[in-house]
Amino acid sequence: MNQVKASLAAGLLLTAAAGAASAQSGITVYGILDAGITRETGGADGAVTKLASGVQSGSRLGFKGQEDLGNGISAHFVLVNGLDLDTGKARQNGALFGRDAYVGLTSGAGTVNLGRQCNPIFIALDGIDPFETGFTGAATNLMSIGTARTDNTVSYATPKLNGLSATVMVGLGEKAGDSSLGRTLAFSIDYAAGPWVAALAYDSLKTTAFNTMKEVLLGASYNFGPVTVHAAFETEKDDVGSDFRDFLLGASVPLGQGKLLASYVKKQDRASTQRGGRQFAVGYTYALSKRTNLYSSLGAISNELAATNMVGDASSGGSAPAAGNDSRALALGVRHKF
Repeated sequence: MNQVKASLAAGLLLTAAAGAASAQSGITVYGILDAGITRETGGADGAVTKLASGVQSGSRLGFKGQEDLGNGISAHFVLVNGLDLDTGKARQNGALFGRDAYVGLTSGAGTVNLGRQCNPIFIALDGIDPFETGFTGAATNLMSIGTARTDNTVSYATPKLNGLSATVMVGLGEKAGDSSLGRTLAFSIDYAAGPWVAALAYDSLKTTAFNTMKEVLLGASYNFGPVTVHAAFETEKDDVGSDFRDFLLGASVPLGQGKLLASYVKKQDRASTQRGGRQFAVGYTYALSKRTNLYSSLGAISNELAATNMVGDASSGGSAPAAGNDSRALALGVRHKF
């Protein structure tokens, strides 16, 4: 374990040094540091107060670069390490660059990326959820986004035309004995122009030889000026009986130097297994500067009899309740981007 920690630290330092030395070649070092105090109630172990990392946004250290190859073609890469600010440990099961790790080419015909990438359905929901899949009001507390990130992927994104674009992604399973296990097929059709943001996304993950999880998301937001309205609908089905319908309705309102956020999410269990629930959430973010803000959020889930849905956030998890118990969490924190 000490050797793994030492390798991680050495890798980050060497990469940072390389980035600084090669800044003139178009390499950028960036990141987010986010920490907050959360109070979680309803968990099986009782109430918990903790210092959490990545409540509004997952803490990270990233490196990205681009090279012009001529003839309208460029090469690029992205490497992003996810970390827990409260302990300094790597997230994503200890992966050195567990958030993103890919290389690609861009031309007038679009962009091709190869490596570990975010799933299109996760990107789509992140752009529609008023909480941006963070805070204690994250829509992902009840709505599914597949595995969020997938290894061994190949993706293609079209150029944007009049606000419209599309992405297709294939994640190769690469499991011994059955290469179809873990295979992901996903796409999204996205629109962003003027006050509108909209997306249609699909994700399919083969979890076992006899089961495939399929999700379809349709969502949009519209900025009226004094308020932006957010709405989404999702279906979740698999081959062994799960069948959910998810609904999101939310709003974001500029208020002073910050923004007020609110949402309602319902997870409807159509298979009558009593695993659905409802979430109410409210939050506020206050800008101290262009890169630093304070935040507060409160999320509450009412679970059906067999449900163990819990209030989490962007990355710090939550306290899982016993089946049928409600879950709540209050967070206060600070986020700095660099």
